[in-house]
Order: sequence, then C-alpha cells, then structure tokens
Amino acid sequence: MATIAKPIETLKKAHHNLASYNYKIKPVDKGYANRTLHINLEDYSIQEQPVTQQMKDLFTGGRGFALWLLWKAIKDNTQWNDPENALVIANGPIGGLTAYPGLGKSTVVTLSPLTKSVIDSNVGGYFGPYLKFSGFDAIDIQGKAPEDVFGEVIIVIDGDTGAVSIETAPLEDVDSHLLAGQLAEHYGDGKRGKYGVSTVTAGMAAEHINYACLNFSWYDVRRQEMRLKQAGRGGTGRVFRDKGIKGIVVKFNGLKGDVNNPVDMFMIRQAGKRINREISDLDDKQNQMRKVGTAHLVEIMDHFDLLPVHNFRYGAHPEHSKIDSSVWHEQFTQGINDACWAGCTMSCSHGVDGFALQTGPYKGEKVLVDGPEYENVSGLGSNIGVFDPLAVIEMNFYCDTYGVDTISFANCVAFVMECWQYGILDAEKTGGLDLTWGNADSALEILHQMARGEGFGVTVGQGTRYMKQYFAEEFGGHAAFLNDIAMETKGLEISEYMTKESIAQQGGYGLALKGGQHDEAWLIFMDQVNKQLPTLEDKAEALHYFPMWRTWFSIHGLCKLPWNDILPENNAQTDEPHKVPEHVENYTWLYEGLTGKKVTPDDLLAQSERVYNFQRVFNLRVGFGTREHDVVPYRAMGPVTTDEYESRQERYDGQLKDILGLDPEAMSLEEKMTTLREHRFAQYAEMTDTVYKRRGWNNNGIPTVEKLKELGIDLPEVVEIVQRAQ
Repeated sequence: MATIAKPIETLKKAHHNLASYNYKIKPVDKGYANRTLHINLEDYSIQEQPVTQQMKDLFTGGRGFALWLLWKAIKDNTQWNDPENALVIANGPIGGLTAYPGLGKSTVVTLSPLTKSVIDSNVGGYFGPYLKFSGFDAIDIQGKAPEDVFGEVIIVIDGDTGAVSIETAPLEDVDSHLLAGQLAEHYGDGKRGKYGVSTVTAGMAAEHINYACLNFSWYDVRRQEMRLKQAGRGGTGRVFRDKGIKGIVVKFNGLKGDVNNPVDMFMIRQAGKRINREISDLDDKQNQMRKVGTAHLVEIMDHFDLLPVHNFRYGAHPEHSKIDSSVWHEQFTQGINDACWAGCTMSCSHGVDGFALQTGPYKGEKVLVDGPEYENVSGLGSNIGVFDPLAVIEMNFYCDTYGVDTISFANCVAFVMECWQYGILDAEKTGGLDLTWGNADSALEILHQMARGEGFGVTVGQGTRYMKQYFAEEFGGHAAFLNDIAMETKGLEISEYMTKESIAQQGGYGLALKGGQHDEAWLIFMDQVNKQLPTLEDKAEALHYFPMWRTWFSIHGLCKLPWNDILPENNAQTDEPHKVPEHVENYTWLYEGLTGKKVTPDDLLAQSERVYNFQRVFNLRVGFGTREHDVVPYRAMGPVTTDEYESRQERYDGQLKDILGLDPEAMSLEEKMTTLREHRFAQYAEMTDTVYKRRGWNNNGIPTVEKLKELGIDLPEVVEIVQRAQ
C-alpha cells in the first residue's frame, strides 16, 4: 500500500509550542561555540551552559564533552530508562571545516539499554556542524515527555535567529525516511532551504528493541532527497524514543568554509590539498571508495578467509561474488558526489536510487536506500546465508527507516538461525518463522515485527546476550554452547570480521570500551592481510595506538576513513607505514591551523588518553570496566563445533604440531578441540595482560591512580571510583 502524502500545511497547523528560549548568536571561536544546550523534558526547561576551560583541557570536545555531561547528569545507580539518563550529542572543535575530507562527524553518548553501560556511537552528516554553528558544542537531553505529548515531541534549534523551541508534531510519520523529509519541508526556509536543515529521528522499531539506532539527516541537492546516516550502536534510538522524542531539528543557513573561525586557514587548506590530491589520484587504484565505498572489502575478506559466514562459523563462501563490490558498483548511482558532509572528497556515502520495495508497509514504493556498506553486506548477507543483493538492500532500507542497528540485527538473526539448525528453536517457538540459513523472507518479517512490536521479532530485538540466557532457561538450550556462539562482547554484537586467527582483532573487540565494535581498533587488515603485527608486543602496541587515534577522531569530529583507507604513494617506504605518518602530520596541521598551537602527534594522543581512560573509569562507575568484561565468545577465537574444526583441519592440526609440539594423529577430534581451546584462551589472557600494561592499567583492567595523575584527570570523583574498585 502506497504511503499517503501528508500536506505540509496540515502538519504545521497541528504543531503546538510547549516552550521557547532565545539566545544570543555568537561566532564560533577556534572551533568552539563555548556553550552547551541542556533540555529537560519533564518541565520543558531549556538552558545554555558555558563550556569551561577545564572541559577543554581535560575532555577536548565531541565524545569527551558528551561523556562529561553524562557523568554529571546521572547517579551511580542510574539505569538507561531512568529520567536522569541523558542523551548527549556533541560535535568537535575541528568538525565543520570543509577543506579536509570527513569533518562532519558527531558522537552520541548515553547509558545503553543493550549493554547497560556507557555507549558512544559516531555518525556522519550535517547535524553536528550545524549544531555548533548554531551556537552549541553539545546538546544533552534529560527527562521524559509527559504522557499527553509522549512520542510527539520535537526539539528545534534555529541557528539563524537564535531560538530553541520544544514543540509537538502529532501528525508527522515516525519512520525516518518519511519524517526527515517532513521536518525538512517544514523548517527548510531561508536561502538554502532544506540544505540548511538536519534532523535526528528514530523509526517505529525504536519503541520496542534494545539496539535501536538514530538517523541523522542531510539534504542531497543532486537527488533532492533527505539522506540518512546512523548512530548505530548500543540502542541510542531506544533512549530517544523512551524519552518521548519524535525528532530533533537544527537549522543553519550560514555555512561557509571558515565558520569555525580558525587561526590559520592556509595551514588547514595545505593539509586538505595534500590528501585531496591523493584521493583524486589514488582512490581508483586502491579501494574505490568513491565508487563502492567500504563494500570493496567483501572480496578481500572472502579471499583471506575473514568474511563472516553462518554466524561467524566460516570465513569464505563460494557465492560471495553475488554480493561483492562489482555488484554494488552496478547498484550504486555512479558519477555523483556522495559525500555526507560538505567538502568531503572521499565521497563514500553511496546509495541505491529508485529501489522498488517488495515487503512491508511500503511495498511497491520506490525509495532511496543509503548503502549498503561493508558491515551491512556481510552481516545481512553472508553471515545469515543470504546472497541475494536485492534482499540485502531491502533489509538495509527497513533497518534504517525503522531505526534498527544493522550489525546487531544481523548477528541476532545469525544467532537464531544457528539455534534453529541445532534444534534449540522450532516453528512453535518462533511463531511460525522458518529460520533456515538464507531465509531472507523470515529475516525481513523479523524486522517488520520489530516495527510493529509483536511476535518473535521483539525477542530478537533484545540482543544476543538476552537471548542466550532466555533460550537456555526457557527452551533447554545448552548454556555453554549458546555462550560460545552468541557473538557479543559487553552485550554489544561484534562487527563483521571473522577473527579466529587474529588475536589482535579479538582484542580489538574484547578490549573496546563499549563492546564489540571495530571503530576502536580495526586491526584485521594489518594483522591478517598485511602481516604487520608479528609479535604479541606489536599487537599490544596496536591495541593502544589505534584506539587512541580513533578516540581523537571522535573528540574532534573527524571520520576515521581518510586516515588509512587512502594511502600516500610513498607510505610503504616510511618507518611505520601502518600508522600512515603523512596523514598523522595532517592532523597536527589541522589542529595548529585551528587553534594556533603547535603540536606533535604525542600531544594529540594525550588528548585521547585522557578521554579514553575517563571512559574506562565511567564504565567502572556503572558496574563494568574490569577484566571479566573484556572477553570475547569462543567462536571469535576458534572452532566451537566439529564441522568448524574439520573445515580447517589442516590449519588446526598444524598449529597443534608446530606451536604446541603435539601429534594430532594420536589425538581424537574432541582432544584436539579441547587442547586448541585451552591454548587460545591462554593466548588471549596473555595478550590482555600485555595490553593492560601498555595502557597503564592494573591486571584487572583498572587505570591506576598514578595513571590518572599522569593524565591530569585525577579529579576527586574519578579517583574515588578507581579506589573503590581496587
């Protein structure tokens, strides 16, 4: 049934103003608006609060500011659905520049319904820069809307006039592909029209599942449609809807390349010229980010036995070519600048235009689908056994508009499909759903059930950590087996790389602060493809260095992709090619050009270390942040089932012989699997010890008081948490 278009004037007339606040418009100063915006929906209060010098010195911006605002908002025992839990969105001081690619990022921080701990999730688009240029380095929202307007509330920040309002929007749709367009149509006046508007929304599923995401929009002037990017991880959208919010709107029509008011724009442009030239000259030869984006990884991961297949059991599949980059080159619109922020020459935010939907409430409609990116192709494709690109696109669309994290959804579906294979689930328990590997129809039906808040889909929407316990208690599943195959760490489903032979990437998942996401340490390529981390010490150093740079990106508002997805031609001849020293130098130029302060790479990493260690202490404060939580499921380490072992028997037998000095021919299959399991757990423990030492933490993974003093974050309330945990 086709969606009925709602006249914009009808929507406008139904709006009701609940509260208003006027503020003085001030220019950004060296990347800072020097204010944050605080909103409490309980009493409709709107306040601006100053950014102190201490905030800048200790937390820098972006994720750092967001963590500090959340820290101040909550109590030690606050739960994700308590009114005082804050949803914080922050930009960064470098973010918003247009002379360098990938500077449109913002970060969402809150207590997660999925992990029950602190979650941070970064997202591209225009919202973060527009928020800063409108006058605020962050917005934090507490409280819940009253019952009579719950689910209808929108927050509007007008950076053109200096006004903030809380309004009701009762007639607008909830699903993001519709709502983003309606809000842009409503508020998109001024010289740039819809281009001057960005929104935050979450679709219908966000009311029912724990890994709901937020959609951040921008207007694609070439397609003349609103585009969506996701703060995907950890359930940020669930918190959003739990507070009764329908949308956030920011409006800013004064975008120019120097709105950040940097000290030395010439230095910034020099860094931009250098990397933009590399992207122009080298992208086609290297990764084709401007043609297929991260989807270029599909065939590479399959070739190196790293593509997740059937819930990470296998690393390759003979049908992978049906969903590899050649397919996406044909599906994605070519010859168009697909950047998610102004001036980004990497232009990797691809889309499928005019896609005809086959299922769900929008069946028969032609829509723009953002992506899929690699994580979506491998998760919604090979990991659940689907090798139909059209099915992958359809799932990608509905995940986005409903507000469903594609990584968690894919891993949850893969988990229940494996439970079906082993008889833990059947049609009676799933409400009639057939969860055979590759059943895209059932996967889509689970999505639609999530949006409707009914059926087995709601169970799947609680996450694998919940399901493994529930299936053991209610369905008689073997708890140890379920724990081995539930691909989550800290409650967060891991992203889509098969890590059995990469202890570095196992650490990248298990030791990540928020759980199994690759945005801290994407080491699979270095470790398994380029073989750049031969020793345990090399891996530990990478598990320190790379999270620090990734943290730096998140506190300043940068995308991680321009760092190492395009490499200078002479990079291989440098002393540390995996660190891409020329691009690191670019970051020092960006910071110096913005602030006027000359810095070294170590100076920048010190900013990250403060924020990173503070977040670790924050985890401690809410009941996590110790060694017992820094683990990965055994399937991330080695073979859980006999068929897994037998699929790589030559490799595993060779390891038993060459590493452990055993004779595999004299051992039963069970003995070989047990011995290998013990060895790999021991390896992981040794790696964990080495990383903790490198980070300045004790053997339980807690930052020492000495480390806090060294970093200058030995605030009394921070030290108290550490001392209490030791």
